[in-house]
Amino acid sequence: MTRHATATFELTGWNEKPFDEGEVLPKITRASVTKKFQGDVEGESKVEYLMMYRDDGTATYVGLERITGQLAGKRGSFVLLHEGVFEDGVSKTTWTVVPGSGTGELAGLKGKGGFASGHAERYPITLEYELA
Repeated sequence: MTRHATATFELTGWNEKPFDEGEVLPKITRASVTKKFQGDVEGESKVEYLMMYRDDGTATYVGLERITGQLAGKRGSFVLLHEGVFEDGVSKTTWTVVPGSGTGELAGLKGKGGFASGHAERYPITLEYELA
């Protein structure tokens, strides 16, 4: 049975540095990010993003994020695979739970979700999931 989780997160750290740049190449950066979650997802996470910026200010990014805490009262951790774009001041991210990444009471977790938001103090997220 598929369940629906909602939560918010706040950014607690953002460290972005050049990864690959050149005079005629789009800029690629790497960002190490930390977050804190509240709601159906409770806990903290660490994310590594690779981002490619275009001259018009838009960007495309991918990332891996490990969330440690609880999902709907079940304790453990899991990893999300991120794919997203930043355009018109809004970050639009979709993610999937990496198969086999769930630990503790979250072993066997499957799911997908995401968020869309401009810069904010708290970002709303959704996760559609199944737990074996």
